[in-house]
Amino acid sequence: MAVRQSDLGINGITPIQQMIASCSGAFMTSLLVTPFDVIKIRLQAQRTPFYKGKCFVYCNGLMDHLCVCENGNNAAWYKAPGQFKGTFDAFIQIVRNEGPKSLWSGLPPTLVMAVPATVIYFTCYDQLRAFLKYKLEYDGAYIPLIAGALARVGAVTVISPLELIRTKSQSRKLTYRELGRVVKIAVAQDGWLSLWRGWGPTVLRDVPFSAIYWFNYELMKSQLCKKYNKNEPTLTISFSSGATSGAIAAVLTLPFDVVKTRRQIELGELNTMKSQKTLTTTWKIMERIVTESGFGGLFVGLLPRLMKVAPACAIMISSYEYGKSFFRKINREREVKGDLQSDIS
Repeated sequence: MAVRQSDLGINGITPIQQMIASCSGAFMTSLLVTPFDVIKIRLQAQRTPFYKGKCFVYCNGLMDHLCVCENGNNAAWYKAPGQFKGTFDAFIQIVRNEGPKSLWSGLPPTLVMAVPATVIYFTCYDQLRAFLKYKLEYDGAYIPLIAGALARVGAVTVISPLELIRTKSQSRKLTYRELGRVVKIAVAQDGWLSLWRGWGPTVLRDVPFSAIYWFNYELMKSQLCKKYNKNEPTLTISFSSGATSGAIAAVLTLPFDVVKTRRQIELGELNTMKSQKTLTTTWKIMERIVTESGFGGLFVGLLPRLMKVAPACAIMISSYEYGKSFFRKINREREVKGDLQSDIS
């Protein structure tokens, strides 16, 4: 199918092509990162057995998902069948005893939300960045920061109700009709805004991360392209820039990640127990963490977060940039072919 010049955006590709590029990057990231989080959850279950109703956060490299343990350690993909001596030993035992597929347990349902969220996020970022730079003619260095923050707000706002509904459905087995009834009751009692419960903590963590990440990524990418005299970023440039900027953003936003994770888990467990207890605010939770564990409590899990976020950012952005480069090349070839045909005719 020919691509008309009028359909092409500022980046030389269509929005549909941007979506395809981000979608392929999302799948690639999930396939490579998910096994690490499955192993992490198994090790957590071994140290502290999961009781019925226990909540934990599962990540496929793209976004966090709250899961509710239904049957204690009998639940299939996060049970601890033996004693693991460490990450590598867990990897070997899981593959040997349960097969390689177990390393991707829980991936399909999370992709239902993660892939659309990633497509919205990356496509909106590129479109906003181009709009600010070329339409509004704003040539400031903070364009990536502004576009990244706005794109993340949009993605979080769209996905928040789905995340809340998914959490409720995991707290106990529900048919689609029963789930619809639960949502109707929640809306009738607390209004439509109740579907965005937890939106605030998510924004506090994800929006600063996104702004910092894109600002550093675009800066590093442009510097490396100039250094190596490249018009477009190579796979190596995208990968290294993505990993470095992801690591910086992960460190700076870790306190909000700790708060958001604790709030998510508390919310899930309260839903499971049908408790009427009211959750405290983000700042109250942060104050409680500092009181209980000191200031260092806000930076708990720094190394595991870096080990997960940096590779995920690197894989996602390099896959996305490669996809965009691929489509740009195809569009240029089609444009040249179309010009030749016009000259002949």
